[in-house]
Amino acid sequence: MKKLLLSLLVVVFSLTQLLAQESTFKQGDKVLNLGIGLGSTLYTGSYYKIGVPPISASFEVGVADGILDKGSIGVGGYLGYSSHKYSYAYYTYTDSWTYSNFIIGARGVFHYPLVNKLDTYTGLLLGFNIASSKWTGTGTETTHASSGGVAYAWFVGGRYYFTDKFAGMLELGYGITYLNIGVALKF
Repeated sequence: MKKLLLSLLVVVFSLTQLLAQESTFKQGDKVLNLGIGLGSTLYTGSYYKIGVPPISASFEVGVADGILDKGSIGVGGYLGYSSHKYSYAYYTYTDSWTYSNFIIGARGVFHYPLVNKLDTYTGLLLGFNIASSKWTGTGTETTHASSGGVAYAWFVGGRYYFTDKFAGMLELGYGITYLNIGVALKF
């Protein structure tokens, strides 16, 4: 019985601490995220090498407050770029492909504070993936190709504010990279 009461007390205390958190992102806030990706969602395998690691920038503006009590909504744009190279050699014959992906899109984000100074959020990205490739082979001409298509992603993330205007940022999801780490600047 004592363990049950102690557990209940811990849960109630934790909930009151959770409910006491202040919003770190609210209506009118403007935040710029700059990140570098770890782990590609586009090209994997033993013959692929990273040319330019996945890099991204997103800008977000707070448009609504008071969602589910302390939550807020933000919208903004997203730019991401990555390139990879695939090489294969067989005796004296060599094939080499270089792939580039540029993603441009819009993001909708729901923020909900869980810990002081930590802006936790989840959201969706909808955009366009502009892909290009270049093939070079032994004794042949170089060939170029390009294509495009819809890009979409779901993500979760957090920004820990070291000062009122500067934060470390981490996002996990499926877009140009699985894990995006970087900085955030609030204006």
